Amino acid sequence: MNMNLPADVQNIINVLESNGHEAYAVGGCVRDCILGKVPHDWDITTSALPEQVKALFQRTFDTGIEHGTVTVLMQGVGYEVTTYRVDGKYEDGRHPKEVTFTASLEEDLKRRDFTINAMAYNDSRGLVDLFGGKEDLDNGIIRAVGNPRERFTEDALRMLRALRFSAQLGFEIEADTYQAIKDLAPTLERISAERIQVEMVKLVTSDHPERIRDVYLTGLTNVFFPEFNAMMECDQINKHHMYTVGEHTIVSMGLVPNDKVVRLSMLLHDIAKPVCKTTDENGQNHFKMHPVKGAEMARAVLRRLKFDNDTTDRVANLVKNHDDRPEINERNVRRMIIRVGKDNFDDLISVKKADTLAQSMYHREEKLAYIDELEKAYKAIIEAGDCLRIKDLKINGKDLIDMGLPQGQQIGQVLGTLFEEVIDNPSLNDREYLLKRAKEIIAQ
Repeated sequence: MNMNLPADVQNIINVLESNGHEAYAVGGCVRDCILGKVPHDWDITTSALPEQVKALFQRTFDTGIEHGTVTVLMQGVGYEVTTYRVDGKYEDGRHPKEVTFTASLEEDLKRRDFTINAMAYNDSRGLVDLFGGKEDLDNGIIRAVGNPRERFTEDALRMLRALRFSAQLGFEIEADTYQAIKDLAPTLERISAERIQVEMVKLVTSDHPERIRDVYLTGLTNVFFPEFNAMMECDQINKHHMYTVGEHTIVSMGLVPNDKVVRLSMLLHDIAKPVCKTTDENGQNHFKMHPVKGAEMARAVLRRLKFDNDTTDRVANLVKNHDDRPEINERNVRRMIIRVGKDNFDDLISVKKADTLAQSMYHREEKLAYIDELEKAYKAIIEAGDCLRIKDLKINGKDLIDMGLPQGQQIGQVLGTLFEEVIDNPSLNDREYLLKRAKEIIAQ
């Protein structure tokens, strides 16, 4: 097997080999090459010690020197070169207590997480596959290297990584590996929210977001996302629905683009249904005010997982407005665009369509027709260039100051009053009219 390594990677390997060291491309880049994908980055493993690597290349910097990693710069691009190593005992389920360098490639590959990530390659030796990684790739299997309980005890995040890889690649998880995840799921609590977030985003934005179901079935959501357990266990006995809240959520996630904000919005759009659920005298379930409560709960989950403020705000906004169905007229739709934000409205349409398609067939055609009408009205308003923000008014605070209004709160109040009038009648966004109307408001 010839992998056609990039010139810079081949150059680094050649330099190391010509100086008496072993060197291989290793891990995810080898996996991706076998799958016919272009690797995002290239990792190199070598028998050379970090000091020896640094002596052989002009431009290097210490990335993780204590773990044997040196970054070699080639034409402005950094390549991580790591010495073969054996990890010491993992006392906290996150980090090895110590790292010992070794001259054995096999010892280095043995400590890696999954067989598909434990292959190495160079042109002189070809593919080094000591644990059946190529066969597992061919068969679509995620399997831990060696004893899965040992691998997951070393780093509990590997359990979530297994599910993330299964979602990204569409692979099944080997039975012993899956059982070890179920057995050790509670140990994920040792892992930081930031590391969990990274894996969850990759899973949620993958081609198989439905694998979130396995995060629940293995018990991992119980550690960092117990709200999802409640969703999976919450019935929706209601003519509008045919799934539990959780299954409806999973189906809807697969019906939107693999954009982070939109997928997270689908994951969280009905998060409050279990806590808002009531049952009437006919045994029918209702979930009044769940979007408002859901926005609050979505914020709590995203903050717990250390998401940035922009993502948190956008997701909470879509959750809050996902079930909003005003009567469609220009005034109502303008106000809806202002409330949701022009930049978020296309995402809201995607969320609404997916939500509807993941419900029962009851009135489905009418619901979808409503969304189409809403989308047309939105596009017409955008095309018309209607005023949708105070700063789109044809006058501003400076104009009011020029009229003699002192700087301060009253300027905002006058502009706010004018904006309200223009929302109801866009033709009023005329500079002469607004200057005249502003004088009237100030005089009142």
